[in-house]
Amino acid sequence: MADKHPYLSGSGPLFQIIDQLRKSFPAGGVTADTLKKLGLASNNEGYVINILKFIDVIDDEGKKTEKSSAVFNQHDDEKFRERFSDLVRTAYSDLFSLHGEEAWKLDQDSLIQYFRSSDGTSAIVGKRQTTVFQALSAISGYAEAPIVKGKAKKDSSKKKTVTREEVPKKTTSATPLQESATQSSNGSVGVNRSRDFGLTVRVEINLPADGNQETYDMIFKSIRENLIDAD
Repeated sequence: MADKHPYLSGSGPLFQIIDQLRKSFPAGGVTADTLKKLGLASNNEGYVINILKFIDVIDDEGKKTEKSSAVFNQHDDEKFRERFSDLVRTAYSDLFSLHGEEAWKLDQDSLIQYFRSSDGTSAIVGKRQTTVFQALSAISGYAEAPIVKGKAKKDSSKKKTVTREEVPKKTTSATPLQESATQSSNGSVGVNRSRDFGLTVRVEINLPADGNQETYDMIFKSIRENLIDAD
């Protein structure tokens, strides 16, 4: 049995390996190589093996122990859970000596506190130790087993084909100058003076050669009144 309680980052690999061992226990024992060939507990082989050793499912060589033989030979689910819970209860004897049968259903914070105090582990490791115990509790029938999700396959049939009619047409917005210009009925363009833009007007004046001072004054006066001072 390990000195400290085993831990694992997720419970999925543990559920998978227990299910596999119930179907067929490898004749050569449970080793890292065995788990790799089975495609189980990828990158977590050592952690899972430590757990199996801790609850006395396998010995140091990965072989099935005498106790676990009586457990994994049970075909009936109820009898399997009952025998398996005995392995867990023995492995976590100190926890059960403190809390009795209520240990199966302790909340996460209580379990983390227990494991951290017992093993002097960090918060992360304590949480992972709790994950292992809660998974073993579920396998023993004292908690509900989580659903192990596999990788979702992409459904190509749900791909949407965008037709030409579904593509939104690009609309061209009018420029400020276009918005401010209105066409009159005679075809001329008038400018809406409420728009904020600048307008430069160039005026050319051809003065008559025979004009006098009064003529010139009248011309410039008309320019001022109609162009410069016009509202």
